[in-house]
Amino acid sequence: MTLAETENDASNNPFVALNYEPALESLGDDYYDEVAAAEFPQHILRWRNDALLPRLGLNPQAVTDEDFIVAFGKFEGRKPLLALRYHGYQFGEYNPGLGDGRGFLYGQVRGTDGELYDFGTKGSGRTPYSRGGDGMLTLKGGMREVLAAEALHYMGVRTSRCLSLVETGLPLWRGDEPSPTRSSVMVRMSKSHIRFGTFERLHYLKRPDLTKRLLDHVIEQYYSHLVATQDKYALFYAELVKRVAELAAQWMAAGFCHAVLNTDNMSITGESFDYGPYAFIPSYDPYFVAAYFDYYGRYCYSHQPLVCKLNLEMLQEPLKSVFAQDDMEFGLSTFDEHYHNEYRSLMLKKLGFEQLPISDAEELLKATIEFLKMYPVSYHHFFAEMASSFSTKWGDNASDILRDSEIGQSLGATELFVNWSGIYHRILTNLTPEEVEKIGQCLTRYNPQTPLLRPVIESIWEAIAQENNWQPFYELLEKIRSGQ
Repeated sequence: MTLAETENDASNNPFVALNYEPALESLGDDYYDEVAAAEFPQHILRWRNDALLPRLGLNPQAVTDEDFIVAFGKFEGRKPLLALRYHGYQFGEYNPGLGDGRGFLYGQVRGTDGELYDFGTKGSGRTPYSRGGDGMLTLKGGMREVLAAEALHYMGVRTSRCLSLVETGLPLWRGDEPSPTRSSVMVRMSKSHIRFGTFERLHYLKRPDLTKRLLDHVIEQYYSHLVATQDKYALFYAELVKRVAELAAQWMAAGFCHAVLNTDNMSITGESFDYGPYAFIPSYDPYFVAAYFDYYGRYCYSHQPLVCKLNLEMLQEPLKSVFAQDDMEFGLSTFDEHYHNEYRSLMLKKLGFEQLPISDAEELLKATIEFLKMYPVSYHHFFAEMASSFSTKWGDNASDILRDSEIGQSLGATELFVNWSGIYHRILTNLTPEEVEKIGQCLTRYNPQTPLLRPVIESIWEAIAQENNWQPFYELLEKIRSGQ
């Protein structure tokens, strides 16, 4: 195929033909570098997220696998490709050597919902910020990010999602591994790839003019309801605080540990993204650490709300060149309340209640956490057992609660379980029969039966690595989507 034929072929691609908006590009090249995508020896589409296509105005049945490969594996027909510039605090230390080191902003598209979305790559080759790295992504890393994003989305977490995963045929050496592993390139669809660290870089460069331009852009694109308000900057920060507090609560309720909450991994839209060494907690361990290199537990499970709040506080430093820090302090003072309200609401849903009086809710939540913390019960299995075992008879006698489940049979006589089940039973007795009936539906809706624990992920990868068997991967994704 000639170059002209290739370009013509790409122009007919439904992804290339989307109406891209130069939103970030229009700010000028103080915020990015134009880059070229790597060329790969192989292109095998391993994942396509058809669930996202209607939001782009596309009919999944009209989009071929080759369309995905041409657009998001070969990157034909789309320019410019922008490697974004940013800095960040990494494990508390400022790092001015960051930036998109193995990815770029492919483009920005207005969804059918009116929202602006980014297509961002991961594993698409070297950029000026690769810092000696190869700019690539392992196939296992890509597979893990697909699973994390889908699992979190269906658990109600505000998250980016993967649009595609293409295996690229390059052998990659990682760490002390004696043999190479397989490579991939992933495309992520998110609200924005502007990070807290994007603003921190501008403060480091002493460019308040660029800070203000970027902040105005963020408000215009992602907080447009604030554009005409008198105190738009203070209101923006207060809303960001609320979004981040709620996101932290969503992670905690989902039993999810992000593992690398550096400021370059914090989105200015309050959306969760960039999943590396994450893990879902096997049991309720406040000090569970997901990343092997987090030696001092800075980003352990229970620290996530505190770290998010600290990152918001550090964001005040670059933003105070635009508006008063006192306004930001007032906004930040609401973090704890937003966090606790969201966490309580989400945990109640996992326990089967859409709402309860505050006193009952607090008492039940405290008893639940105390029980989960003290006994070797799987965090996810506990709630899944509630969903699968629930009976309206639980309202007749406290001893019936989880009696026939594995948890009830092994721990039902313990003091903390008796206390917890007694509180649960008392709450049930105050509900109408119709309200009790709805508890089972709520439990099923908010508690998936297949938690994405590390052994599950490793078994999926083993099938791929040893036999190139992707069926368990697709079956797991189907279970995640259906809540099985």
